[in-house]
Amino acid sequence: MLYTLDRINADDRILPGITLGAHILDTCSRDTYALEQALEFVRAKMTSLGSEQFSCNDGSAAVSLLHTKPVVGVIGASDSTVSLQVANLLRLFKIPQISFASTSAALSDKSRFEFFARTVPPDTFQSKAIADIVRALNFTYVATVASAGEYGESGIEMFQKEARLKNICIAAQEKVPLSPSPKHFDAIIAALDAKTNARAVVLFTRMEHALGILEAANRAQLVGRFVWIASDHWGTQDRPVKGREYVAEGALTVELQSHALPDFDKHLRELRPFDEASQRNPWFREFWESRFNCRVDPALAVEHKKSVCSSQQQSPHYVQDTKVQFVSDAVLAMALALDNIRKRVCGDEYGPCRALQTVGGDVLFREILNISFPNLVHEQVGFDENGDGIGRYDILNFQLNRATRRWEYRKVGVWEETLRLNMADIVWAGGSKLLPASTCSEPCGQGEAKSVQQGDVCCWRCLPCRDHEFLVDEFTCHSCGAGSWPLADRRGCQVLPEQYIQWHSVFAIVPILLALLGVLTTSAVLVTFAVKNDTPVVKASGRELCYILLAGILFCYLQSFVLLAKPSAATCGLQRVGVGLGFALMYSALLTKTNRISRVFESASKSTRRPSYISPRSQVLICSLLISVQGVATAIWLVVEPPDTRLFTPEGRFNTVILKCKVKETAFFISVRALRPPHLRSSSTTCSSSWSARCTPSRRAICPRTSTSPSSSPSPCTPRASSGSPSSRSTSAP
Repeated sequence: MLYTLDRINADDRILPGITLGAHILDTCSRDTYALEQALEFVRAKMTSLGSEQFSCNDGSAAVSLLHTKPVVGVIGASDSTVSLQVANLLRLFKIPQISFASTSAALSDKSRFEFFARTVPPDTFQSKAIADIVRALNFTYVATVASAGEYGESGIEMFQKEARLKNICIAAQEKVPLSPSPKHFDAIIAALDAKTNARAVVLFTRMEHALGILEAANRAQLVGRFVWIASDHWGTQDRPVKGREYVAEGALTVELQSHALPDFDKHLRELRPFDEASQRNPWFREFWESRFNCRVDPALAVEHKKSVCSSQQQSPHYVQDTKVQFVSDAVLAMALALDNIRKRVCGDEYGPCRALQTVGGDVLFREILNISFPNLVHEQVGFDENGDGIGRYDILNFQLNRATRRWEYRKVGVWEETLRLNMADIVWAGGSKLLPASTCSEPCGQGEAKSVQQGDVCCWRCLPCRDHEFLVDEFTCHSCGAGSWPLADRRGCQVLPEQYIQWHSVFAIVPILLALLGVLTTSAVLVTFAVKNDTPVVKASGRELCYILLAGILFCYLQSFVLLAKPSAATCGLQRVGVGLGFALMYSALLTKTNRISRVFESASKSTRRPSYISPRSQVLICSLLISVQGVATAIWLVVEPPDTRLFTPEGRFNTVILKCKVKETAFFISVRALRPPHLRSSSTTCSSSWSARCTPSRRAICPRTSTSPSSSPSPCTPRASSGSPSSRSTSAP
């Protein structure tokens, strides 16, 4: 801060004729103490009467014994809890405040802190950055530790909100009290260690609390047990890790993106506790003695058995704090805002004009919010409507440099609204490059679904899907349905091959051989009938009906090939027509033939008159009418239920799909048996009879009824008597 003030006072372009000074107080990181110290800033504002309003008894001008310092603005504080208390006080007196490190999101509320601004972003962005890191590392089960107070509690609360959106579960939530003892840290480490699956620990703590946690883990000999992911209060600081390097190895820390001020390093290295320039800083002497373990006062050195500090001492491992840039930016913002107001109210007047001294804090704060300027490292600085800085973070990994054998923070990523993380540069505990796991449950295997309890998306049981089910998502198994079967990875389904009787299978070969035998024998009978077409035996058997009967038999045998063919709309239609039609041909012919014989014998016992409709033409017509009933019924069936195929899965055999005709088995059965006479449904068929062999048409005789006795035999044919003889009535042969 003093370095930046010196730069401003030396620049004639900023506040010419005006010298800025500073009244610096230590907050000791305690809000109550800081509030007492802040009263020093508002003392002048609390006195409404000045010395010019008083006069002495002798008429001389009064002189004020209280020398107040004109405070126009406050830079700080660092801790968010302190800034909250100080901002509440300063707002009452309209004193602008710019913090360089307070990141609590509550400070963005302008209804409560209308005179507060900061050169750093709020923890809202930091919480998002940490949640993105945890998600990128695939850590789904983490523990959290927060410092009591606004910084830790609000920061971890925002992280947990972001974690829920990213399906990250919190295994344990621990809080460090404001004044912790080593026992508090030991209890926190024991609670963290009890969650064996949660290796990742998110720290939203102050730096000294992070140190205590690492020290407790070191005492418990838990080297390599935890993966620390810490906020910017740990950042790149050496204090938390010094002497605890192996416990902290592999830690990922978030640090505000900043750049070192090159001239500041030279300025700081030139300071000595004996120089007059360093006397402005009341803590520089204490810093030097702590840094080099010495005493400036020789008497105190002897008393405390320390060496005497020397101006030749140099810090071998000095690294500029990352907050230096933000302190410088805060001082510059205040000074440049004052300079803009001076130009507006004073014009070209050199030095502080009277109008400038009456400018209120509200005017100055509005100017601060509207200002934008390049800082000492030529980076543009500005504030949003809430007085917040821009959110940019570096991601650092604490690791051992194998080449130099020195511990260092290595930059492994950047967060600027989105995360860019170089996983190859990260070194975990023990120097391992293998990403550790921090999950409640192991990933489910192939074909297994997660079974989680309501509200807990990180801990689950793995339940195997059934054989015919696939994974719709990681939580749900669903049946593939008829005709499909899960893929090997259970991520989808594939259509099963349709099964049907193959021509080369034994289930087809045997019926084919039998059908061929039937076709051959039936064809042989047909050929015999054709050759012997005019013989008495063929004529007596009713050759027309026998041809129809043989055609039906042949049709049934040929239908075997249709039944064994691959089901399709055409073959299914032929099955419906063919099977029913084949049986209709046979049974219609048999029924017609049986009916003719029955009528002839019944008529012969009553009269010599020849029964009607027994001629071959009539018999064929009757048979055709009977066959047409089957044809009409089949035609109606084809129209009402068009032939098609369907896939059939036997019960309990989900991996089998049979291609079948789309027809009900009952309907098919009825179509086959509909025209079969009841008394013929179990008899064999024949195209001849015993009486037709004895009674040939050439003798023009009829056969009398035979005895029902087993020993009786048909009587010989009786020659037709002369016309008119009562004893010799006859009729024409059937």
